[in-house]
Amino acid sequence: MSKKIAFIGLGHMGGPMAANLVKAGHHVSGFDLAPAALDQARSGGIEVAESAAAAAADADVVITMLPAGRHVLDAYQGGNGLLAVAGTGTLFLECSTIAVEDARAAHEMASAAGHRSLDAPVSGGVGGAENGTLTFMAGGSAEDFAEAEPILAAMGARIVHCGGPGAGQAAKVCNNMILGVSMIAVSEAFVLGEKLGLSNQALFDVASAASGQCWALTTNCPVPGPVPASPANRGYQPGFAGALMAKDLGLAVRAFEAAGVQARLGSLTEQIYRTFAEGEGASQDFSGIINQIRANSQTKETV
Repeated sequence: MSKKIAFIGLGHMGGPMAANLVKAGHHVSGFDLAPAALDQARSGGIEVAESAAAAAADADVVITMLPAGRHVLDAYQGGNGLLAVAGTGTLFLECSTIAVEDARAAHEMASAAGHRSLDAPVSGGVGGAENGTLTFMAGGSAEDFAEAEPILAAMGARIVHCGGPGAGQAAKVCNNMILGVSMIAVSEAFVLGEKLGLSNQALFDVASAASGQCWALTTNCPVPGPVPASPANRGYQPGFAGALMAKDLGLAVRAFEAAGVQARLGSLTEQIYRTFAEGEGASQDFSGIINQIRANSQTKETV
């Protein structure tokens, strides 16, 4: 059934996601602070509102896709905030990647204002957003998930109900910690292979069919050649930018500390990506970490 959907945050991820909702037959009113994002949204059939509040005023569903938790909480609160202007019982879908505690706070704020909500962060990058193949990790009640699932399915290929409020963000932070650690391991292996005189293709052919197989290798391979669709073949254009990986790993570190988890690999990976994102790596795909590993490796004759 067609819904009136307000989509707040029409950037590299939000814009294509909103356009896929239009393709699915929903009426989408959107807003973003960047004029270029609004122009792109119009070309995707999205009605551009004059403000976030105007978009949400008569919506059945409000979706937010914003940079950080503070942006989400700021957008929710206040006399002209999303929670105040939306009709009672509006379903809020928070699709940004934010801290677990911020997601839980957003749930509490929505409930106090008489609304329903899910935290529903995504995995799959810009390509997944464009192709409608994202994975959604949802946290909230089973009833709210049941209503949201058809909407999320218009933007994604896999929709998982992970549990109660904040569970979607918990799943996202755990998943991206695995991804960051595995990309560094894969990148170090390729640099070592190069030093030992092993071709990248040979290493890929072995590891992709052996116990080293993982998404960072077979889908987002950090060297050009073996996986033609990987960002390595287009100058490490993201994809999933290094700055975003650094941000997500920072959320993981916050979660480690709050939960009392000794996560040595996750913490070290966060440090490595934080340094990467302080330079050109911020705007490169996160697989570009291999170039930093090469640059930091000692030059020796190959064996």
